[in-house]
Amino acid sequence: MSLTLSMAAFALAASISPGPVNIVALGSGARHGLRASIGHAAGATLGFCLLLVLVGLGVHELLSRWPLLARLLHWGGVLFLLYMAWKLASDDGGLGADDSQRAPGAWQGAAMQWLSPKAWLAAVAGIGAYTAGEQQLLWLFTWIYAPICFVSVASWAWAGSVIRQYLGEPRRMRLFNRGLALLLVASAVYLMV
Repeated sequence: MSLTLSMAAFALAASISPGPVNIVALGSGARHGLRASIGHAAGATLGFCLLLVLVGLGVHELLSRWPLLARLLHWGGVLFLLYMAWKLASDDGGLGADDSQRAPGAWQGAAMQWLSPKAWLAAVAGIGAYTAGEQQLLWLFTWIYAPICFVSVASWAWAGSVIRQYLGEPRRMRLFNRGLALLLVASAVYLMV
């Protein structure tokens, strides 16, 4: 039982802490509401769980053998963060049902996990700490991680939907989005250094 609780505590700490996926969830909740942001949370959860399983099956060893692939993944992550920052910064701040500005979906959530160094670090650290190469423990860890990851990302979207009432004016929403965009740019710059 203590291993299960330890896995759950690790999953919660890694999933609820600020990072690119959660920043986008917060912005999506504020801009589009909780319901529209659930797809992003579900995609981020599935993307991370797939990453966790593949890391557990040895993908991190493949990346260490092929540094060019690891570098491409790294720079792809930087570019994706900058793209998401640009999308936030260029948002008009309106809260209407404008189809041209859709909430980030499941594919974006999953892609962000695969391109996020925070997600890779959590996957590698978690696998190293809890599975010891045993597939049964890998599956247990993944089953524990999935609901915790979903609830964590969804809570960021919920927090965004709660503060949405204070961002009703387009000017306030633009300022909020630009603040989030700066956080994403800071994450990207940190990865470039």
